[in-house]
Amino acid sequence: MKKMILDIDTGVDDAMALAYAAGAKEVELIGVVGTYGNVYTKQGVTNVLNLLEMLGRTDVPVYLGEEHAMKKDYFDRLEISAKIHGQNGVGEIPLKTAQREVESIGGVDFIIDAIKKYGSELTIVATGPMTNLGMALQKYPEMSNKIGQVVIMGGALTVPGNVSPFTEANISQDPEAAKLLFESGTPIVMVGLDVTMRSVLQYSDTNRWRETGSPAGRNYADIVDYYIHIHEEIAPFLNGCCLHDPSAVAAAIHPEYFTTLPLYMTVETDGPSVGRTIGRTEKLREKNPNVSVCIGVDSEKVVADLCETLETLFKK
Repeated sequence: MKKMILDIDTGVDDAMALAYAAGAKEVELIGVVGTYGNVYTKQGVTNVLNLLEMLGRTDVPVYLGEEHAMKKDYFDRLEISAKIHGQNGVGEIPLKTAQREVESIGGVDFIIDAIKKYGSELTIVATGPMTNLGMALQKYPEMSNKIGQVVIMGGALTVPGNVSPFTEANISQDPEAAKLLFESGTPIVMVGLDVTMRSVLQYSDTNRWRETGSPAGRNYADIVDYYIHIHEEIAPFLNGCCLHDPSAVAAAIHPEYFTTLPLYMTVETDGPSVGRTIGRTEKLREKNPNVSVCIGVDSEKVVADLCETLETLFKK
């Protein structure tokens, strides 16, 4: 069983990733760290607490992570994020307030402690900005040689970005942290727009969750239906919604679903292409690159595994 930490900015697709990891028989979810992006950090952590309580997983500790990028002292949520995920981050669906609070230790310190304790057994799946990981690297550079794997939802290598022609949203929030992570030597799987936009969820899928008759199944169906409805406006060609963040969990659990390209990667941090994820020219001939970039995916298997895992979880 894979020991896993989720580092998430809980909007709708993060909520799906959370349930996926919480329900997967291959995963021991040892903690969730909140961050900013789709929502403000505190709202995202509140969403995590409420969702885990609804899912019956109050055994999973939740930690407050960083609230802005490494080189900034503020974060302003984008209007498009509020539109896509709803003001509350979970499709405007009201959730019952959890009876517990975040852990007293900060998220970055929890990440460092977990790496020291579990080492190569630990996988971190990061589906928001890379700030928590960047801060952890600054405080504990040895983590790059000790952790088993970091799987990120972020970047775009073979397709345009969704913030600019060059840049994907998670990387755009803190390109300096992403650059630090990529160049640290940490073993990384990059699950970017190259593959996340190929796996699409439809109303017929969410209806399976609703038909479980459980509060969790109904709420998750409503949350994701909101997301699908927004995609009908902003990306009607999809005929559903993209599985951005759940794809990162899928890559951690089922790497056989993905085709990858090994590269030494970096992130451009200035100029018109700031936030671009790209291979490092000076390292193209070096052996054993630290980043595996996902460039292909068996989308049918990703969608099926997500839907079946959540359906089983909601029936419990």
